[in-house]
Amino acid sequence: MANLQLRSAHKAYGAVEVIKGIDLDVEDREFVVFVGPSGCGKSTLLRMIAGLEKITGGDLMIDGVRANEVDSSERGLAMVFQSYALYPHMTVAENMGFALRIAGVPVAERERKVREAAQVLELAHLLDRRPKDLSGGQRQRVAIGRAIVRNPKIFLFDEPLSNLDAALRVNMRLELMRLHQTLETTMIYVTHDQIEAMTMADKIVVLNAGHIEQVGSPLDLYNHPVNIFVAGFIGSPKMNMLRVRVEAIDAHGVSVALPAGGTISVPVNGGSIKVGDEITLGIRPEHIRIDAAGQFGGEVILAERLGGLTIFHVAVTADVTLVVQTDGADRTALHVPIALGIDPHNCHLFDAAGKALTKLN
Repeated sequence: MANLQLRSAHKAYGAVEVIKGIDLDVEDREFVVFVGPSGCGKSTLLRMIAGLEKITGGDLMIDGVRANEVDSSERGLAMVFQSYALYPHMTVAENMGFALRIAGVPVAERERKVREAAQVLELAHLLDRRPKDLSGGQRQRVAIGRAIVRNPKIFLFDEPLSNLDAALRVNMRLELMRLHQTLETTMIYVTHDQIEAMTMADKIVVLNAGHIEQVGSPLDLYNHPVNIFVAGFIGSPKMNMLRVRVEAIDAHGVSVALPAGGTISVPVNGGSIKVGDEITLGIRPEHIRIDAAGQFGGEVILAERLGGLTIFHVAVTADVTLVVQTDGADRTALHVPIALGIDPHNCHLFDAAGKALTKLN
């Protein structure tokens, strides 16, 4: 078992509080990703779990045991950093087994663990090489192997792919997913890249300014964001956000006036909003269709043709541009008038404070 709980966890540097009361449960064998913009506190939170940062307030529980004062070396965790931090004069095998050597593990056992980790990571043929003879992806796998040989309760990853090029990042992402399935262990991973979070995680923790904004599965966060921050952060291209005015509220939903004219009734609970309020309508690019009978008219001003899909930027008023994702075979030309349609069931409404209005059943 490898469960972890944080209860009202705080971290302050003098008068500056960077983690502001985190409550979180990480279950055995989960792949949990901390995601958020730079400065949101995700790496600090990971270092608090690892024991590299002292917890100012609250509790950290590992397998039900309070670990606030437990030394990092005694927590049963292993951390993989953004920097590979390999010893250049040592071979791959020596790098992977270094922590075991320091711990006094017998040579035979140390070599067995290194060989087993190398097989999992497909490094067996590279054990006699030195870091200078390896690619970036191979060096990162060595760093991961150094963690595997310790047989930790929980793996901690602090943006381990950020130094790799785009193609290598994709490959290493797949390798980490395979590794999680093979080892059947708990992993906590930090990234600022929401695509990494969406593709790898069982559970995503969205952080902002030291707070948790939302916790859930990738599709939960994508389809049911609790506020504008999560809606705008999760998803690429980003959700379109339009300022709208509330026209009516009834048992069927909330009717809002659109910027380009006309109204749309979104099936959500009105909550505390009232007629006349200025609120925000969100619609994802793939939920907007080119439709002659649509609610918006506009002009395509940019087109990103990516092969399998095309992304249009459509100016619908002088101040409003919608991002539309459509099929890659769409040949709509630039600077021609088009009409766009949206399904109210795919829309999200956010009140003046940015909180999502709940969907009607």
